Amino acid sequence: MEAFDAHLIYAAAWLTFGAGHSLLTCERVKGGFRPFLGAFYRLAYNAVATVHIALVWLVGAWVFGDGGAFALPPYLGPMMMGVSVAGWLVLLIGLRGYDLGRLAGTRQIRNHLNGTDEPEDESLRLDGLHRYVRHPLYTAGFLILWGRAAGDFELATAVWGSLYLLIGTWFEERRLVKLYGDSYADYRRRVPAFVPWKGRAF
Repeated sequence: MEAFDAHLIYAAAWLTFGAGHSLLTCERVKGGFRPFLGAFYRLAYNAVATVHIALVWLVGAWVFGDGGAFALPPYLGPMMMGVSVAGWLVLLIGLRGYDLGRLAGTRQIRNHLNGTDEPEDESLRLDGLHRYVRHPLYTAGFLILWGRAAGDFELATAVWGSLYLLIGTWFEERRLVKLYGDSYADYRRRVPAFVPWKGRAF
């Protein structure tokens, strides 16, 4: 398959994932599903997202086939591996800054069964890596994607995955400002989105 066609198909697959993600996080759509799913909505959303991104990856693997790795200079391979490992470390550390049960959707179910329902969104996190960047998990995503961009398929994944993260951030920031108001607006002024060029903000 020609490179242009492969990128076009793969980009379209990423577009379906981004559109689906935005649609399922829309309050109107959530409201439509909640009578049926209730406290199980977040868990169901994560399951759908996992299957969807796996299908996107399979589409990419199919259209790019066995393109093989790039002929990289000897020093670049270890450097890219270091970037990828750094990304996984940032991901693991960054996850500690979230309520993982709430993020996965299991906490909502447990609370519902115990009769102690609470809001789906947790309070604004200003600790851990959030003192350096607003979106540490996205930072990890960029590092992992570009640390693995050593072949046609991996480079295409880095390009379209990064574009998805950038566009997703724009929508997410609008939602967070609406959710947390002036507190998040002030936080956004003080802390960079992905690169901790200001150091520790507070």
